[in-house]
Amino acid sequence: MEIKKDILWRAYLCLIGMGVFAVAILGRVFFIQHVQGDYWRSMSDSLHTAFMDLDADRGTIYSEEGRMLSTSIPYFDIRIDFRADGISDPKSTIFKDNIDSLSSRLAELFMDKSAAEYKKLLKEGFNEKDRYFLLKRNVRFDEYQQLRSFPMFRQGRNKGGLIVETKNKRINPFKLLANRTIGLSRENAQNVGLERTYDENLSGVTGKRLMRRIAGGTYMPVEGYDIEPENGKDIITTLDVNMQDIAENALMKMMISNEAEHGTCILMEVKTGKIKAIANLGRQKDGSYWEDQNYALHVGEPGSTFKLATMIALLEDGYVSPNSMVDLNYGRWPINRRVVYDSEPHHFTTVTVKKAFERSSNVGMAKLAYQYYHKKPNEFSAHLKRLHLDKPTGIDLIGEGTPRIKTTENKSWSAVTLPWMAFGYEVLQSPLQTAMLYNAVANNGKMMKPYLVNSIMEFGQPVKQFEPVIVLDSVCSARTLQQLKDMLEGVVLNGTAAKLQTPYYRFAGKTGTALVANGNRGYVDKIYQSSFAGYFPADDPQYTCVVVIKNRPHAAKFYGGSVAGPVFREVADKLYALAVQKPLPQQQAGGLDTLMAIKNGKGSEWRSVAAALNLPWQGSLTGSNWVSAGIEGNKLSFEPIRNASGTVPDVKGMGLKDALYLLENAGLRVVIKGAGKVTSQSLPGGANIGKEQTIIIELS
Repeated sequence: MEIKKDILWRAYLCLIGMGVFAVAILGRVFFIQHVQGDYWRSMSDSLHTAFMDLDADRGTIYSEEGRMLSTSIPYFDIRIDFRADGISDPKSTIFKDNIDSLSSRLAELFMDKSAAEYKKLLKEGFNEKDRYFLLKRNVRFDEYQQLRSFPMFRQGRNKGGLIVETKNKRINPFKLLANRTIGLSRENAQNVGLERTYDENLSGVTGKRLMRRIAGGTYMPVEGYDIEPENGKDIITTLDVNMQDIAENALMKMMISNEAEHGTCILMEVKTGKIKAIANLGRQKDGSYWEDQNYALHVGEPGSTFKLATMIALLEDGYVSPNSMVDLNYGRWPINRRVVYDSEPHHFTTVTVKKAFERSSNVGMAKLAYQYYHKKPNEFSAHLKRLHLDKPTGIDLIGEGTPRIKTTENKSWSAVTLPWMAFGYEVLQSPLQTAMLYNAVANNGKMMKPYLVNSIMEFGQPVKQFEPVIVLDSVCSARTLQQLKDMLEGVVLNGTAAKLQTPYYRFAGKTGTALVANGNRGYVDKIYQSSFAGYFPADDPQYTCVVVIKNRPHAAKFYGGSVAGPVFREVADKLYALAVQKPLPQQQAGGLDTLMAIKNGKGSEWRSVAAALNLPWQGSLTGSNWVSAGIEGNKLSFEPIRNASGTVPDVKGMGLKDALYLLENAGLRVVIKGAGKVTSQSLPGGANIGKEQTIIIELS
């Protein structure tokens, strides 16, 4: 009996112990889950880390003279870590002591909330012990500079809890100017323009940042674990801001006055093919105009400006001369159940080919093409193809339209295709192709490929440069070329552009007026496309300019000479007034870069710059030495400059301040020419200094 009781007592004791232990476990589970739950969940989350992309600084797009056309500016998201050591420590009074003054300063800076509202917001984050509390998005750099000095924030991240996330926004400082050509860099949509064509160069190499997941599924950066990105390269374009402004304003005035649908104005440098300006304006729903599409690249029926190509074929084959005769039939010619009309009514019958061209007669061009090519139409098409009118220009912009030159093999070839092609119908051409052809005539027959980029730059040094490309050595014989030039000048002197001529200089060109179909409605809405293509000055062509404007239905003014012609004339007038002076390309003038303008200078100052901007460098930088600065292996590289006592210091490559300091301390009188950094000095470095000697330094 005693043995049984002893066994039962031990069994009950074990059972009670197990029960107590179970209760303790359940209690601990409850305590961990409900009392310490937030803490342990955050600890669990903190073990989840991942590398996330760290965007590189996108390169800048410059005009040829060095003005920023598209660049990135930093914006900041401001967050607070309310579990930072300085704030979460039970003994700390940092938050309590600074909340009132911090709230007031935030209200003064952003002016979007009162101090009381900011105080309430900060208290909420503090009470929730939020490790990644969002205070403000999209803070500008100047605002961020002020915010860093605010109470609590001035103590940094560990004590003050300040977390700053940097991001870049793309802006076009000149806004409308060449907006579509420069393009847009967009996060959630495809880039356009140069931003798209050169995206690989501009975007750089993405870096990595180690991020730790915290409560709420958000991530915060882990300091010291960044893989730095490689910043994008810069693009130096051929565009000239002043010329672009002239073209844009001239086009805008005509678009507004004629309530046109859309238009483009292209300015091309004759001898190189550089595009100096390219304006594209489209009418918006509210009646305003914006660079919404690159109309210079859109293909369509060019109309009468195409007659230049027809004349090249006729003159080159020797079928006609400018003095040959053609009957214009009073501007109406029936052929194969269709009728060719001249766009401007007249009473001419038999005239010279030159006169027919000057008067932009559709009948004259159609008759000549039909007379000499109707038995061998593909010979006419072959001429057009030799002029590269069946191929895109190859300009460095994605999205150029595909031109069309028909042959008898095309299914749409008909009995009237040939005569209609002669005056610019049943063919598809872009305004840029028209510019390339007219530019070839201006350039003594040499056809140049149009291009928009001079060079790709990295750290202020060119890594790739683009040179002019010859597409065709000669579009025609020298004899034909001279005849074409006389005929194009005749258009301005005696033809459809006679009202545009000026006594100050001569220019040459061709008007165009084309009836445009309006979808399923056909031609009933009387929509006309007005164009003018030409070059100036006629005796020494510097620029080719093409203007194409699509007018509204039933526009009162629609002839090429009265709509597109005045835009050409305004552009030519203003550029001629500037004496057709070409600006110095930026890469020859000093090589500014998004990141830095590298100048020789004092070692201690360069050390401060490199430290402040966190730039990698190599070489010798001391408190007293002077150094020459350059780029080597994507790092700043410094070499000491040795200036012996009593000799002329070598100040080439220095800024004015440093150059003056060294030269005047050496006892020299200094004469300064220009601005920028020193490019030359009249006394060579290392030469002995004479008494009261003067040195001339030139800067650029």
